[in-house]
Amino acid sequence: MSTDTTATAGWNAEALDEILANDEGRPVLFTNAHILTMDPLIGTMTGADLLYVGSLLVGVGPGIITAAGDDNAIVVDCTDMTIAPAVVDTVALAGGRGHRSEYVATLTPGNTTDFLVVPDALAADVPSALDALMTSPEQVRALVAAGRPVLWDGADVPGRATAPEAGIPAAEDLTGSPRVGVWIDRHDFLHQELTADGRYDETRGGRPHAYQGRYWIDGHRIDYLDDLGFWAYGEFQGDELYHAGYVMKLG
Repeated sequence: MSTDTTATAGWNAEALDEILANDEGRPVLFTNAHILTMDPLIGTMTGADLLYVGSLLVGVGPGIITAAGDDNAIVVDCTDMTIAPAVVDTVALAGGRGHRSEYVATLTPGNTTDFLVVPDALAADVPSALDALMTSPEQVRALVAAGRPVLWDGADVPGRATAPEAGIPAAEDLTGSPRVGVWIDRHDFLHQELTADGRYDETRGGRPHAYQGRYWIDGHRIDYLDDLGFWAYGEFQGDELYHAGYVMKLG
């Protein structure tokens, strides 16, 4: 992506350096912006602030800037800028969620800090802001994902996270992993064996080899690619594995 060479070049460069070097959990405050929260209660605000700590959005609205000094916040001036969610809940936009608590991807305190900052002229609404990101990324002043800058002043941020390579990855050697072994559900119906070579083999109701395939573990997530061609997933929570409605423990 190219770097914007207009008068906005170097937009809040010092603030970016502070954010990238922020290992002490300092709050970050984007101030004096037009904010499209997409939250049905909060709505849209002008001359407002967005405050986050780590990956968590903790405040949105006017007047937060008054405490910036007290909290040793990193301040990013967003005069003439619009802040919009970087991830959009299209189901909610279409009226498909009945309760505010069901909304996801809004700039609501308590949500993950995913947002973009674009000039007001390019952000009449959220679709316009997202269109600027897709078609004119050099005009994007900031794209922040889980509290970490990805784009800044139209260019990639040094050291930014890189997307996983497309395609099916090679199996890892999981010898010695505490997650290798036979996982058994509470009713002794499902036995799922995870082997160190990245293969799984399920026994269901005493029927051996009901499903077999490959698996990959990324943090607490496990992805399965069955030999039949379908994908599935599970999640490790403590000493339990949650998968397709089953709760399993190592046998």
